[in-house]
Amino acid sequence: MAILKDLRPADVFSYFEVICSIPHGSWNEKALSDHILGWARDLGLEAVQDEMWNLVIKKPGSAGREDFAPVMIQAHIDMVCEKNNDVEFDFETQGLDIYVDGDFVKARGTTLGGDNGIAVAMAMAILADNSLEHPPLEIVLTTVEEAGMDGARAVDAGLLSGKRFINVDNAEEGVFLTGCAGGAAVKISLPLADMPLPGADFAAFTIFVGGLKGGHSGMDIHLERGNSNKILGRVLASLKTPFHIMDVAGGSKDNAIPREAWAKIFVKPADGGALALEVAEIEAALKAEFKTADPGVFVRLDGKPMGRQSSLPSGTRVFAPETKEAAISLLLLTPFGVDHFSMDFPGLVETSNNLGVVRVIDGELVLTCAVRSSVESRKLALCQRIERLAEALGAKATVSDGYPGWAYSPESALRETFKKVYFEKYGKDATIVAIHAGLECGVFAEKIGGLDMISFGPNMFDLHTPDERVSISSVERCYDFFKSVLKVL
Repeated sequence: MAILKDLRPADVFSYFEVICSIPHGSWNEKALSDHILGWARDLGLEAVQDEMWNLVIKKPGSAGREDFAPVMIQAHIDMVCEKNNDVEFDFETQGLDIYVDGDFVKARGTTLGGDNGIAVAMAMAILADNSLEHPPLEIVLTTVEEAGMDGARAVDAGLLSGKRFINVDNAEEGVFLTGCAGGAAVKISLPLADMPLPGADFAAFTIFVGGLKGGHSGMDIHLERGNSNKILGRVLASLKTPFHIMDVAGGSKDNAIPREAWAKIFVKPADGGALALEVAEIEAALKAEFKTADPGVFVRLDGKPMGRQSSLPSGTRVFAPETKEAAISLLLLTPFGVDHFSMDFPGLVETSNNLGVVRVIDGELVLTCAVRSSVESRKLALCQRIERLAEALGAKATVSDGYPGWAYSPESALRETFKKVYFEKYGKDATIVAIHAGLECGVFAEKIGGLDMISFGPNMFDLHTPDERVSISSVERCYDFFKSVLKVL
């Protein structure tokens, strides 16, 4: 049964529902890419799929406009896969459990993938509708955008001839993007020295940090929301009760502000009461601190005394003292949040870092960060600070090649067209801004010289979290606006 069948525009939401039914997290996009490839060829369109499962689909110009300059429309087909801790869901094999709630489309307990599935659905609707007026179109659908933009890097520029480039990856209606930050992933690896748990009489506890909103590490980084990995570090650093660490973990994506983190620890049974009091005091302080930005924050202590040797797991091992201290210091000291604001665009974040993922993997504590900046030198400087911090604590930081930013261009005929059509339709000016999040525009600008670029999209909220939602009415308005723009290009 079609869940979105009564929504408008019907063709856009019909395609979006199909997209939601096919698993398409980063690096798992082949099934969706194959589906769109077959669908496009069934329409008689020229369609090419590369080894990264990127798609380039071409549609001739409408009658009388066959010889116009082509326009590229670009979106990404992968999504961020985040779920609530209490939700059983396999993003590798299951379609999303979507539903309508008033003006919003949502998914139960998981991210929705409106970022960027709704843009893919719009592109498919444009390709399928032969009643539209438009120039020749080159639809570019990329993969792995949410995990480093590897798909965009792999696109064969020789397949493309357009110089006007429309990216449909913004999440605020009436706001046209004209620049974005570049970024890099930084992986910190701390070798773990461990030791046997020193004695038999211990109680096992899990300290769990949760209740946080999370969010997009570019678009929401300035909102002062809590980062569960950082908060866990604060909790562990604040404890006066002696404890041993067995394991720590938190977050799941470097580009999502983490909502949950936990540490498995051991204390003497006699110290369990003192530990509970300390955790309660820390939680109260955090609730006061985050009462506006993240009021749902909590720190929960789960566990019970494990008794004598017979009750302990066989061969229980814990972090050696030097590893324990280094691990806590890394959680506590690794930068998070805004590092610099732009001096050119008031209120725009220029440089930031997100400590997104913490895991114990193959004998190492691994922390993964997403560094962003619209100024390359400051991006490199922040990466350098993280590298030096890691080195000082006996760890090693590895910096990815990163992805380029998209520099603002003072002159843009495409931008002027978007502004003109928007004012004619709505009687007000659109907002023109740069954005701190990363967009594939920077990759394509570097790959293809002389591009005139813009990015837009409908209202979407709480991206990269299970609270993600897409405004139905905004999609309808944006799609109508999009068709009006194509009509005059």
